[in-house]
Amino acid sequence: MGAIGTMTRLTFREAVRRRIALAASVLGLAFLALYNTGLYFIQREVAASGPGPAGAMNEAYNFFMMAGLYAANFLGVAMAALLTADTLAGEIASGTVQTLATKPVRRADLVLGKWLGLAGLLGLYGTLMVGGVLLSVWVQTGYRPSNVGTGAALILLNSLLIMSVTLASSSRLTTLATGGVVFGLYGLAFVGGWVERVGFFIRSATAMNVGIVSSLLLPSEALWNRAAFDMTSPLVRALGATPFSAGSVPSPLMVVYAVGYLLAALWLTIRWFGGRDL
Repeated sequence: MGAIGTMTRLTFREAVRRRIALAASVLGLAFLALYNTGLYFIQREVAASGPGPAGAMNEAYNFFMMAGLYAANFLGVAMAALLTADTLAGEIASGTVQTLATKPVRRADLVLGKWLGLAGLLGLYGTLMVGGVLLSVWVQTGYRPSNVGTGAALILLNSLLIMSVTLASSSRLTTLATGGVVFGLYGLAFVGGWVERVGFFIRSATAMNVGIVSSLLLPSEALWNRAAFDMTSPLVRALGATPFSAGSVPSPLMVVYAVGYLLAALWLTIRWFGGRDL
């Protein structure tokens, strides 16, 4: 564990110093500032027009909260992909990794240390974004959604999933090719999720099956849909699909599949990097 711990600390420090992490943090804070500002003016207009029924107000607050979390989820995914794409591919191309690989450190320990270091940074970033949205809504409206812990954990798991897939691709391909593969897979899952939403409204089993198949290729949208289902209000759940979630709710088995997908990507990273000629 000594080698893994050392690599974790080095990876975390290096990731913090990189401009990508700084830019993502600045943009994240800018998003939270804009979100707070917009929510403030919306809340002021509501107060000026007189309070409505408590149930209707909570539904509106839940909608605004889900809109913020939808953006926070995307920012976390983008952060995971951009931060990780150059982690192994860039070090292999520059020859930096040879310095570590020639030391008495197993390549598996090197990969695990990098994964843990990046996971720690993504955990902090996800906490900032998701916590910032939830805190904004609670402070300004007093609204608190149900299943906050479960939903936040699924959003973080989504970032870790994308990070693991990116790390696996980075161990095999160049930085540019890694970006193309990861964002291509994410794009397929994203479009598939919207096809599934449309299929639910028009009652098309074929369109809904397209969404399910895309979730098997990369379960990122399935994780978000499950998180959205857990944190939306009971009324919205009864109505079915929303702009932020699909009509068919991913089962807990899909969450298990996503965890297995993540572990498989990590295993492939260790296997591919371990067999690569540096």
